[in-house]
Amino acid sequence: MIKRLAHVCFFSDQPLELVAFYQKAFGFPIAFEMNSDEGSPIGWYLDCGDDTFIEIFDQSGAVKKWGGEVVAMKQGGPTFYRHFCLEVTDLEALRASLLEKDISATDIIMGIDNSYQCWIKDPDGNDVELMQYTENSLQFSRR
Repeated sequence: MIKRLAHVCFFSDQPLELVAFYQKAFGFPIAFEMNSDEGSPIGWYLDCGDDTFIEIFDQSGAVKKWGGEVVAMKQGGPTFYRHFCLEVTDLEALRASLLEKDISATDIIMGIDNSYQCWIKDPDGNDVELMQYTENSLQFSRR
């Protein structure tokens, strides 16, 4: 069911600088942007090749969109690293399998990138996103 690591996500108070760093250091182009409800960019997907990505969000824009709290960022945490994501082929079956194993999983929802997702936490409380792409997923809009 697990196909591959899909992306790593960072929240940042300086997202454009972070995007510029990964573009300069490795040549990763912006695959697409994700916008706030008002239409301004709050997230950027950098294409790392072979349908893998680095996802960068403006912390304050993400908090405004999804809730939570803006926290002071410092090297070593909290909040530079947000989660990792596994691309899956059958999200409903995987979620059912996790629930059968007494592993809590959120409901499946459609994300703002037009991909299905649900979430689990590892024993240390780290978020793991499980994502199933659709024909309308923004990850493939550049093709």
